[in-house]
Amino acid sequence: MNLSSMRSGAAVWLVGLGSLSTLAGCGTPLKTFPSQEEFASTVTYSRLFDATAAQTCEAARRALLSQGYLISTAREDLVEGRKSFQPEPESHLQMEIRVVCAPDSPDGQVSLGFVTALQDHYALKKSNNSASLGVGALGSVSLPFSASNDSMVKVASRTISSDVFYERFFDLVKRYLGVSEPVDDPR
Repeated sequence: MNLSSMRSGAAVWLVGLGSLSTLAGCGTPLKTFPSQEEFASTVTYSRLFDATAAQTCEAARRALLSQGYLISTAREDLVEGRKSFQPEPESHLQMEIRVVCAPDSPDGQVSLGFVTALQDHYALKKSNNSASLGVGALGSVSLPFSASNDSMVKVASRTISSDVFYERFFDLVKRYLGVSEPVDDPR
């Protein structure tokens, strides 16, 4: 290998290295997040019930209905409900609760209820739109039109991890499991 080819090889290598560093500096760096999941048993998202899976899911459905949730799915093994909140004029929260019911005994008389609550936060986003109208026959006459669009945009989503929240939900499910016959409304 002669000196000339070594120089041209080194020049190509340096140009390539410079291009890589330029490309690396141009884009936004990839943001890494620490692992959010620890698979710890600090928050328990499940409870055992002395009932079949179908009975547990029916009790969960009634518990959600009693709190104003709209039921989107109701099966013997799955219940999903959603409720909306508006804590501020330009803010909207939506809570979605999913209950999965699974048998936990050979005879099916004991079941395990898994519950997860997801809260989505939406904020009002205002955007101004403007347009102009040009009329070719008259020349370049432009008439500005402006409008404003308001829309709700999801800004956050999180899984509820409060022990108290889930304890209250499970207590309500247990209450509906204890109801064996319809009770007349005293009103």
